[in-house]
Amino acid sequence: MLEAPAPPPRRPVRRRTSVTTREDRWVLLGCAISSALFTWFVMRLLLDSPGWLADLIVGYLLFLVMQYLVFRDRAGRLAATDRLVTTVVFTGMLGLLIPLLFLLSYIVVRGAPNLRLNFFAEDSATVSPVDPATAGGGLHAITGTLEQTALALLLVVPLGLLTAIFLNETRSRFRKPVRIFVDAMSGLPSVIAGLFIYAALVIPGALSGSSLFNYNGLMASFALSIVMLPTVTRTVDVVLRLVPDGLREASLALGASRARTVWSVVLPTARTGVTTAIILGIARVVGETAPLLFTSFGATVLNANPFAGTQESLPLFVYRNIQQPVESMQDRGYVGALVLIIVIFLLFALARLAGRGRTKRRARRTRRQERT
Repeated sequence: MLEAPAPPPRRPVRRRTSVTTREDRWVLLGCAISSALFTWFVMRLLLDSPGWLADLIVGYLLFLVMQYLVFRDRAGRLAATDRLVTTVVFTGMLGLLIPLLFLLSYIVVRGAPNLRLNFFAEDSATVSPVDPATAGGGLHAITGTLEQTALALLLVVPLGLLTAIFLNETRSRFRKPVRIFVDAMSGLPSVIAGLFIYAALVIPGALSGSSLFNYNGLMASFALSIVMLPTVTRTVDVVLRLVPDGLREASLALGASRARTVWSVVLPTARTGVTTAIILGIARVVGETAPLLFTSFGATVLNANPFAGTQESLPLFVYRNIQQPVESMQDRGYVGALVLIIVIFLLFALARLAGRGRTKRRARRTRRQERT
């Protein structure tokens, strides 16, 4: 008898790598369950597991191998590779997001119960260690943080923009040394910036009896500016590189000078990126504590003049209260940490609103006029 011919080998179904079906989700779930059970059987029953971290690593690697083999059999090597990389990237995102959410939730849980409106209207001049966490406030710290950050921005934004323009829009032979210097400053510890201002300005000013070059908010702004300047400069530098050269050439072809081209064409095109640079600069320095210990020194009373007298800030407020052995003062420190996060979010929101493009505003205005 003649035997029936063998069926041709099954070929994997070709489809777009970005498509995810219901069967793919069930496959991922099956691979996860299988890898977990196999890891438990090998690490807990056959071997003496060193701990849950080793089990997690082995199970995760086994899950990746199972997933790749199954998807390669079902959809081909390209889809399997794409799914593997997607899983690794998603896992990395979770690895960063989960600790961040845990930190934020912990601060909210510890600080929200003791947060009162008087925290935004009073200072800590009359607060003693035996008072509850709701006594007093942090108006002096909020004022100091806002003033010091604003002064640092007034110093850094023009210098950062000019430096980035020099690095991108000129052909000077000093560009390479300046770029190396900016990159080197990016790794400068913040405490070194505080020590530099302390040794160069605070100590000579204190010996001479000067009130300007002494412990105050201005010296803190100088230290924060040293920390912020490389971040803003490098970010604006990258953003200006992304501006198409065709825009510059068109402006120059119409007879505009190079300075006019930079001011009227390059900077408006990179406005969103410049706003991002400012946000990154704020995020870099608004939570710094070490430079402030040597410059503003801190205080328990409100000092709205950053040019004379010691001045408190929210990072110093949190630092001084958290390290105290009294639980009420520690809770007050968590309240300050929560308010610091709120202030950062508000500053980010204001920066985003200020950096919105004119095109979007005109489009919205046009839509409103059409509706009316």
